[in-house]
Amino acid sequence: MKQKKLYRALETVASKNFNSEKELLIEILNQVVDNYQISITGGRLWQLNNQKECYELLYQTGNVEQIDSTFILHLRENPIFEKISSERTILADETNNYLIEKGIFRYSASGVGERKIVNGKEYYEYMIAVNSEEVNNDLFYSLNVVATLLTSKINDNRLTNHQREIIFDLDEAKELQRSILPEHELEFNGYSLFGVTVPAKTMSGDYFDYLKFGSESERLGIIVGDAASKGLSAAAEAMYISGAIRMAVNFEIKISALLSKLNKIINQIFSDDRFTTLFYGEISNDEKGLFLYGNAGHNPPIFYCSKTKEIEYLTTTGPLLGPAPNSKYKTDSINIGVGDVLVIFSDGIVEAADTNFDFYEEKKLEKVIRNNYHLSPKELAHKILDDVNKFALDGKYNDDKTIVIIKRME
Repeated sequence: MKQKKLYRALETVASKNFNSEKELLIEILNQVVDNYQISITGGRLWQLNNQKECYELLYQTGNVEQIDSTFILHLRENPIFEKISSERTILADETNNYLIEKGIFRYSASGVGERKIVNGKEYYEYMIAVNSEEVNNDLFYSLNVVATLLTSKINDNRLTNHQREIIFDLDEAKELQRSILPEHELEFNGYSLFGVTVPAKTMSGDYFDYLKFGSESERLGIIVGDAASKGLSAAAEAMYISGAIRMAVNFEIKISALLSKLNKIINQIFSDDRFTTLFYGEISNDEKGLFLYGNAGHNPPIFYCSKTKEIEYLTTTGPLLGPAPNSKYKTDSINIGVGDVLVIFSDGIVEAADTNFDFYEEKKLEKVIRNNYHLSPKELAHKILDDVNKFALDGKYNDDKTIVIIKRME
């Protein structure tokens, strides 16, 4: 969730008109160094020089001693660049004596843009690096998001008008996407479910699915995901991921392992500017209502306990899927009692904005749930959508909206 908010904040900055890629990269690096929550002491932007087989210093900022503008990093002398090419982002101790003298001891670096071939090996055309007093996994995952955003913007800017106008049969594609979505309503082992997706454009990057599996279909997997873009490319990614999960659950592997495998697949298959959030949960015939789940960077679903009248958020158990191939994921659980409600949603719900660009946010969603938890999942879903639409009528921001509601009836 934190990473996605960072992406949204920087996306606003990156959407401005820049005269060159260099200006874009410098502006985002300055934003990260100046405004990031962890105390960053310095940042550098490097550019690959194929002919000289090195990275040249393009820009530097921060409270560290300045590096000589002619300083270069030779590819052959720095095997860490090959690791960046395969893993996108790394945390490392500085080994270059010159850079150590400049006060750079530990850093995080991430590849940006396309990967170019130099002597049979791949290297990112740009590299963004920051050093901080707190070089940790939080910085690692956040820099992944920064690199993903920059790569996406660079790729968009390089598209020609001809490429933007490629003719595609959207009606047929829309029907294909509809064909993989489940029926809206489902009854399963005493649970009632209702799900719906409202696309911002013709096609949606949101997706949800119900998957029955087990020897006698005694378990049900529930998926809600959000590919980080809109329109056709996001819809294609959503369809691929949904299909991959359908195949994977047949092997009945643990949720943490399922998310890890999906993360590696998405990292390998899709370009560097693509990622997705995903919530995956399982219900069964367990009498205590055990609900196992994994949350890969998705909006925390809201669980309402009808007995205690309390609300609980099912927070993330791992980062979003795609940018870092070796990310780790955990599994968590709750017990769903009779009358309890679980509302799983995409950020198009809580980030719907009115004309003043104020967001709908979770508190308004909580209020609708508290006042209407006694309704059926279908009725509650429509109450939520109606409330969001009234709030955001003529609003300035519109994203795909997905809701899946689970209620234990008996």
